[in-house]
Amino acid sequence: MSDDPATRSSSNLAEVARVFLRLGLTAFGGPAAHVAMMQDEVVARRRWMTPERFLDLLGAANLIPGPSSTELAIFIGYERAGLLGLVVAGVSFILPAASLVTTLAWAYVRFGSLPQVAGVLYGIKPVVIAIVFQALWALAPRAIKRSPRLAILGLAACAASMAGLDPLIVLLAAGVVSAATPPWKARSDRLSSFQPSTLGALAAAGATTVVPASLATLFLTFLKIGSVVFGSGYVLLAFLRGDLVDRLHWLRESELLDAVAIGQVTPGPVFTTATFIGYLVMARRGFLAGVAGAAVATFGIFLPGFFLVLLTRPLLARVRRSETASAFLDGVNVAALALMIVVLAQLARAAVVDLPTLVLAAGGTVALTKLKLSSTWMLLLGAVIGAIGAALR
Repeated sequence: MSDDPATRSSSNLAEVARVFLRLGLTAFGGPAAHVAMMQDEVVARRRWMTPERFLDLLGAANLIPGPSSTELAIFIGYERAGLLGLVVAGVSFILPAASLVTTLAWAYVRFGSLPQVAGVLYGIKPVVIAIVFQALWALAPRAIKRSPRLAILGLAACAASMAGLDPLIVLLAAGVVSAATPPWKARSDRLSSFQPSTLGALAAAGATTVVPASLATLFLTFLKIGSVVFGSGYVLLAFLRGDLVDRLHWLRESELLDAVAIGQVTPGPVFTTATFIGYLVMARRGFLAGVAGAAVATFGIFLPGFFLVLLTRPLLARVRRSETASAFLDGVNVAALALMIVVLAQLARAAVVDLPTLVLAAGGTVALTKLKLSSTWMLLLGAVIGAIGAALR
């Protein structure tokens, strides 16, 4: 691949659009699953980049504010098709989810409740476990097998994460420890971070606005959040509660939990929680005002990610030329692998709840790792099985 974005072809741009539109429509399960599906699409299947480069991009996405999996998509688009690819990949990944969440927000306001999705989620969640395991299976050996120090660092990061230490602290500490040790002869590969994905309770509540909201204030609020929050759903929830419930009084606590749940159970970026909130706080003025609020909030929270990728991507080559900086990134990547393992265990407890889900998770793992089936088709199969099971019950 050329490092010059000007050499990217229009066919590459169209391919980027197709891949990320499909991922935006099918990437259920939160950032861990997003990362796994992108690795399958752009490394294993299409060979757009080496696993080493993929993991470097994921490490960089992990260290900048904003939604990490979306920023990874933006990084990949930039790699594949230059500046236009940066924009097309990000928009293609965000747009399907934002459109779906806007529709759900309309239903929430109109009917006072959320559509039932339990059956579909029942079938999808075990497949997500298989997808995340597949990514770990492919990336873990490249990240740690040549360096016992990295393996030890990864185990320490696992322990720190299980003890409840903030993921950002775990990642930065691993990077510092790695950089402070003598350079390793064998370079490890790069790995992504992700954020734990949780499902909030879907409470029935109407949308109310205590203080009148304007589009300008809505945009600036979400622009600030997108500029400072580091991708975790838990961290995002804290920022949203502080601004929207405590400071601006735009939402009730139950409405905020519903918004976070919708952002996490729909495909695509978890940060489309902002889309749902934007619709809610403006919908009192009518449907069109709600749609405008959804668009403005979405634009505000995702905009910083595009600029941060644009600024940081050219620095990656310099980072790898510096032994200290390269060792720092190695430490970050192996810690991100550790976080992925911890979250996989957390997700598995919530997803594998009976014999059918165990069969789905195990069968999905075999289908993905041995038979090399597409993760997209496996997710759709899980959704169909879950829906059929719910209908029969």
